[in-house]
Amino acid sequence: MQEKFDDRPIGVFDSGQGGLTVLSRLVDLMPNEDYVFYGDSAHAPYGVKTPEEVYQLTKQVIDELIKKDHVKAVMIACNTATSVAADRLRREYDLPIIGIEPAVKPAVQENAGTVVAMATPLTLKAPKFNDLAAKYAKKDQVVKVPAPKLVELVEDGQMDTPAVYDYLHGLLDPYAGQTDGVVLGCTHFPFAKKAIKNILGPKTKVYDGAIGAAEEVKRQLAKRGELTDRTEPGEISFKNSKPGAGKLSQKLFQIYRQDCQ
Repeated sequence: MQEKFDDRPIGVFDSGQGGLTVLSRLVDLMPNEDYVFYGDSAHAPYGVKTPEEVYQLTKQVIDELIKKDHVKAVMIACNTATSVAADRLRREYDLPIIGIEPAVKPAVQENAGTVVAMATPLTLKAPKFNDLAAKYAKKDQVVKVPAPKLVELVEDGQMDTPAVYDYLHGLLDPYAGQTDGVVLGCTHFPFAKKAIKNILGPKTKVYDGAIGAAEEVKRQLAKRGELTDRTEPGEISFKNSKPGAGKLSQKLFQIYRQDCQ
């Protein structure tokens, strides 16, 4: 029997394991859909590469998701890839390509004081981030904190280890107890949310863009009439460019889901 188009999977792509945090939001919102998660851990982190390198890597993965996995939409669950490649790629494909962006707007609108924005160096340099900060934030309200090594630690499966705390203390101690909110501008960073809050203080509000991104995927598929009408829970396939990392994706996803309950 021929597969119905609306029963095709949704592709979720990240430079590594971080996009699993977005996948979790998608499953919460659309539990009956099938998903293919593709992590490009062999080339992580993206945040220290050139924009053209990120574009080429992202395009290569999207081509595979379309040709091999027959996805009906692609969620680019990577702030860096969204910042430098999403607009260009949308012009090249006729299926929905949804990106994610740092949750700067709600963070600065809900807090009068300092907001720390943690992301990769490339995301923090990109026009998308700086345009958001310029549009919504007061002068000097947003403090940029590049944290590329945190991506590498999460890629190694570390979330709450001494190495994570040592690294984060070096970055965040100057802002401990002095900041109202922290923007997790990389999808890897929610894995270390507990450690980040422990260092910055319990009153610091945490923001990430995963919820809004998941809602946009659902909105676009609904507009096209491509949401599945199945009533049973969907399936998730985990793929990765790094040998063995697909199994780590599945493990990390289960851990993250348990922590979110």
